[in-house]
Amino acid sequence: MNTELTGIIATFLLTLVIAIPLGKYLAKVFAGEKVWTDFLKPLETGIYKLSGINVKEQMDWKQQMKALLTINLLWLVYGFFVLIFQDKLPFNPDGNPGMTPDLAFNTIISFVANCNLQHYSGESGVSYLTQQYVLMFLQFVSAATGIAAAVVLFKAFRDKTTTQLGNFWEFFVKAITRLLLPLSFIIALILTFNGTPASYEGKDQFISMQGDTVNVSRGPAAQMIAIKHLGTNGGGYFGVNSAHPFENPSYFTNMVELIAQVIIPIAMVIAFGFFIRRKKLGWTIFGVMTIGLFMLLIPMLSSELGGSPALAKMGISQTTGAMEGKEVRFGPAASAYWSTVTTIISTGSVNSMHDSTMPMSGTWQLLGMMINSFYGGCGVGLLNYFIYLIVAVFISGLMVGRTPEFLGHKVEAREIKIAAIITLLSPFLILAGTAIASYVFTNYGDASWAVQPKNWLNNPSFHGFSEMLYEVTSANANNGSGFEGLGDNNIFWNVLTGVIIFLGRFLPIIGPIAIAGLLGAKKFIPESAGTLKTDTKTFALMTFAVIIVLNALSYFPALALGPLAEYFTMLK
Repeated sequence: MNTELTGIIATFLLTLVIAIPLGKYLAKVFAGEKVWTDFLKPLETGIYKLSGINVKEQMDWKQQMKALLTINLLWLVYGFFVLIFQDKLPFNPDGNPGMTPDLAFNTIISFVANCNLQHYSGESGVSYLTQQYVLMFLQFVSAATGIAAAVVLFKAFRDKTTTQLGNFWEFFVKAITRLLLPLSFIIALILTFNGTPASYEGKDQFISMQGDTVNVSRGPAAQMIAIKHLGTNGGGYFGVNSAHPFENPSYFTNMVELIAQVIIPIAMVIAFGFFIRRKKLGWTIFGVMTIGLFMLLIPMLSSELGGSPALAKMGISQTTGAMEGKEVRFGPAASAYWSTVTTIISTGSVNSMHDSTMPMSGTWQLLGMMINSFYGGCGVGLLNYFIYLIVAVFISGLMVGRTPEFLGHKVEAREIKIAAIITLLSPFLILAGTAIASYVFTNYGDASWAVQPKNWLNNPSFHGFSEMLYEVTSANANNGSGFEGLGDNNIFWNVLTGVIIFLGRFLPIIGPIAIAGLLGAKKFIPESAGTLKTDTKTFALMTFAVIIVLNALSYFPALALGPLAEYFTMLK
């Protein structure tokens, strides 16, 4: 056990060693300062000329969002038709069929939105062409979309007063050329040399130790697995994601993939502080997020290493912890660390089955997605945290009897209304979506659908409710992981989660950017003795309290009906 904990500590420390200098580098890249990757400028200039982009043209926040939504809509349409007709297109050596319209609808929205919720099995649900030229492509551009949106927020607070927030296309292209492509290339090489397939060959056949003939899928997996983690996407090339021995062959590759999925979310927080020339604020935000990580990780480790109370009552030894649904090459500690970071940063990849974790582990996984701002996804994690920050500024201002201010700009009614709408959006989507699913399951179980609602769940009672709650929460958080006891590939779940993914992705991007754009355009107010400082430990504690209170009030009843009820039932 000590060895496993040492592995977790080493992984986290190595993550910081990479992420902190990466954050400083990103601040310089997006500020237009000189960096060592400037040799890529001719490539970027060629892309701008080919696309008809004038990067010197400054955009306000509305123009930024128009560009973002337009290009994402184009990808959605393109990917939808490729998914439907993939069986008629080349690079399909295994003969995988085209998707039904409802599954294609869910899949393309999921990958455009950086969610990668998969209602299909990776190796049998899509062709090699679709894996690379639709899904892997979208894993690059969806991550770049989130990063570019975050840089727009950076620009709003770099200068004292401005409506000119840079050029979305420049931020978008640089996110790919200066960050995602080079790092993905390195990670893909590491995975390839450690056993992950990277070819276009079809299934291979081998004889198992039991004498069975087994057909094993291969293909260009290493390339997709690299960007799926680096871009906090999470979609599995294979059905069981990073629990598959080809996706994640060893403890070493497990560490590589864990580090890959956390470095950009942390780096973006560090970059924010350096970019706006308020390093202390960046470190303060990083501190709050890191404390949040450990408050979820420590009880998760305790839950998984403690084993199952039900098995303990039967006198069964669990010296290695709860091993159900875990890979022996990783163990419960590394699996607990993975399930914590993958849910707080919206990656959604798995190296163990979340449906098999202890009930309290399910609680922490759900909370990580519900809060959705402890590091968070590429760029969007900081945007989500910004909403909590504005709410904390507003409450703090009221407490001291002053007009709320953030970085020299007055926070007024319009900004607070937007923040309130975005704050209420997640609880509404999660709770309303789960309520609709529960209602249909309970009252229309025998409906004459292709998949009857009564057959959705493989588990009864509280755990069955948790499966539906987890699915909707994962969709809203653009996470993509699931309690796989749920039968989700049917019209109801494809449409419900598709709509939730779309709203849960783009409204929480538009809201913070609108607030930042409105604040940035206001007259700058120099700091005075009465100014509320947002980079102090006191304000950090206030922000943390806002995060905890808002989420506890919103989600406790749902958690009490699901994983908490299951936990107390096991203790009887």
